[in-house]
Amino acid sequence: MASPWWARNGLEIRQGRLIMAGQELEHLAREHGTPLYVYDTARMEANARRLAKALESAGLRHRVLLALKSQRHPAVLKRLRAAGVGIDACSPNEVSLALESGWNAGEISFTGTCLSPRDWDRILAHPIQLNLDSLSAIRQLGERLPGRTIGLRLNPRAGVGYSEKQTYSGDRPTKFGIYPNQLQRALDLARDHDLRVNGLHFHLGSGWLRGDLSRFLEIVQRLAGVASEIRGLEYVNVGGGIGVPIQESEEAVDLDAYARGLAEHLGPLGVTIICEPGDFVVRDAGVLLAEVVCIDEKGGETFAGVDCGWNVWCGTFIYHYPQEVVLCRAPTGEASRKYTIAGHINEASDLFAEGVLLPEVREGDVLALLNTGGYGANMSSLHCSRPHAGEIAL
Repeated sequence: MASPWWARNGLEIRQGRLIMAGQELEHLAREHGTPLYVYDTARMEANARRLAKALESAGLRHRVLLALKSQRHPAVLKRLRAAGVGIDACSPNEVSLALESGWNAGEISFTGTCLSPRDWDRILAHPIQLNLDSLSAIRQLGERLPGRTIGLRLNPRAGVGYSEKQTYSGDRPTKFGIYPNQLQRALDLARDHDLRVNGLHFHLGSGWLRGDLSRFLEIVQRLAGVASEIRGLEYVNVGGGIGVPIQESEEAVDLDAYARGLAEHLGPLGVTIICEPGDFVVRDAGVLLAEVVCIDEKGGETFAGVDCGWNVWCGTFIYHYPQEVVLCRAPTGEASRKYTIAGHINEASDLFAEGVLLPEVREGDVLALLNTGGYGANMSSLHCSRPHAGEIAL
């Protein structure tokens, strides 16, 4: 039987069982209990290195950062730090976590929004790179610490993402970034407060794939024109947003084409190119294991209820991502029946997948929700007093 579309080195089928990083996933679920996140740290490092290699091959001076909001398991952070990956932080606690995990201030880039006086107190205690996203932030920082070096987060009013929910810059106003008609005012404010602008930052959206690359580079070209008019720039941070395929019909981004496009448009500026991916590094390197606790027929549909809910994995609930589900004991079994995979949170929309074709599922089976290595445990809550999932890193 042909391998399923998601199979790869490190996520394989051996003797009819689902294996990650050499470990049988159902065995891990029985040993450690469910719900359980399992992370393949070697895959995460490999993803970061693939991106860095593409940027290097394109002749770019570059830095790759991990968006800390995507993943903060200690073993993951230790491995990525050893691989030379820096940190993109967006809150004071993330700055503290990065420092406690071994990064020095010069390896941390901060891009936050709606900062309180308490936030400023904690952030400014460290000489990290700051990217400010509003006129208000420039003024507040200038009043507190004139003479500081800053970057500016721009919003070009054009973006790209996996869906409308994941596109952060476009016709609809968002809270993120300095708009084109505000840029001169931002530069004037910085000058008036003796703030030196040494970088530009933009994040157009998250989860975009191969077919979106041309649109991404079109916007980069436009922003390169803006950057060329600002003297003294040392870096351009192109954000994260590179997606990974999460269903069979999708194609991964061509990293070499991505890097060549950045080199074409931003290379002439002679600046360091910074990328700060989250999903690209960690998403396909994690699975969420859940036990089937009930099978019910309702209204002509078959519901497979599991022992976790959207409080543990909210990718479907919040972002409406399609979810690939695999039956651990029969990952290549004949998909003969449609199931709706339901969680145990007391809300009707707590569904992981609807109408998914699987082999016959029984109570007590373990399901693997693929591509859940990022924005899962970090975003979990105790809604309905349901617990967080366990986590293990391989």
